[in-house]
Amino acid sequence: MLSAATSVEGQGVGSAYLEQVALVKQIPEFQILLKGDKGKAQINHVHTVNPSFYLRMGRKTVNVCYVHFLPTTLDGSIKLPKPIFAIFKWYVKKFYKKADEIVVVNPIFIKPLIELGIKEENITYIPNYVSPDAFHPLSLEEKQAIREKLGIKKDAFVVLGVGQVQTRKGVLDFIEVAKANPAVQFVWAGGFSFGKMTDGYKELKKVMDNPPPNVKFLGIVKREQMNEVYNASDLLFMPSYNELFPMSILEAASCGVPFLLRDLDLYKDILFDDYLKGKDNEEFASLIKKLSADREAYEKARLQADNIAAYYCLGHVKQLWRDYYPRIIDKWSADKPIRQ
Repeated sequence: MLSAATSVEGQGVGSAYLEQVALVKQIPEFQILLKGDKGKAQINHVHTVNPSFYLRMGRKTVNVCYVHFLPTTLDGSIKLPKPIFAIFKWYVKKFYKKADEIVVVNPIFIKPLIELGIKEENITYIPNYVSPDAFHPLSLEEKQAIREKLGIKKDAFVVLGVGQVQTRKGVLDFIEVAKANPAVQFVWAGGFSFGKMTDGYKELKKVMDNPPPNVKFLGIVKREQMNEVYNASDLLFMPSYNELFPMSILEAASCGVPFLLRDLDLYKDILFDDYLKGKDNEEFASLIKKLSADREAYEKARLQADNIAAYYCLGHVKQLWRDYYPRIIDKWSADKPIRQ
């Protein structure tokens, strides 16, 4: 397993990496080596596009690249001079094409990868997974104590946004929807993981420094503390314009918290159209107002979240990985002198 995702806090890729490693470690027939461990592996499973990992993808191993983003999804995330940005996008394409096998967390990204020149038979869809040990519902007393610690009223309806503060995450829309619901408490967990390189940094920093009275920015929250943040919330609101498969959706669902998303095509294959969605700020504001006042509507949304949590359960995703690694070793054994 090769990853540098945990070197920068507040990234969903880091959460996905930690969950995947923990899951595969539960499969007794596999031996897992992490970056820095001694030993030789038959498979290099690369989670991040570091140049050192590009060089590690050799001819004696099966090289798997876990695609957490596409070159096109970088727009709205980081801001670099155009020539440097173009070089970085070119490098990402080159990285993916060097891999023998690709794993995607969302089937909607298979077609764009094929258009980059990657063979469809070398692409496999395996979804993200969240451990219920790390993310689970807490008692009412625990939730109230967390709210008190965070400076949130115990009887407030709390809408949570999660992710890096950047343009594509819809942070400015989050603020506008909050203004339309002054009786609701809005909380954003996340910050500028990449500092001033973040797209829209100046405008977003101004909003963070002077938020509306009903909006609270928590900054970057350590992953081990996020279970508490979800449990202090009534609704996860993700107005992102571009995503892959946000870990925050699974984390919230695992905590019994319903979610409201922007109506994007990328969610349809992974959430089965069984979720709350809106097309613009007016729809978002209206849905939040209804959920905060209508207990029956809220309970229906909560049951939808429970269904998603049940589908992406440990047993299902673990079996996908148990089948995957031996299959690709067998597949490439004729073309590569795979280490035994």
